[in-house]
Amino acid sequence: MEINFYFLLFSLFFPRIVILVFFVLYPQLYPANSVPQWADLLLGIFIPRVLILIYIYQNIGANNIWFLAHLIVMLMAYFGGGRETIRRRRVRYADE
Repeated sequence: MEINFYFLLFSLFFPRIVILVFFVLYPQLYPANSVPQWADLLLGIFIPRVLILIYIYQNIGANNIWFLAHLIVMLMAYFGGGRETIRRRRVRYADE
């Protein structure tokens, strides 16, 4: 089963909101998965980007552009890959 295009696109920017909206309003479009319900809940709350990567891997595999795009966005979000984050670090360390 393929994952809905809009799920993949909007989850790049708003993963928690997209998971919630698709689960509540569009359950027929929610990605099929073998993740236990308790793990779905915990990952959806605390680390939704990992949950979305699991969904992509289980449904369309790791050899596609969506998996790579979500992986890059996840790494940038968790490790501060943006210019603003780098600027804030410089300002904070300059004050010490």
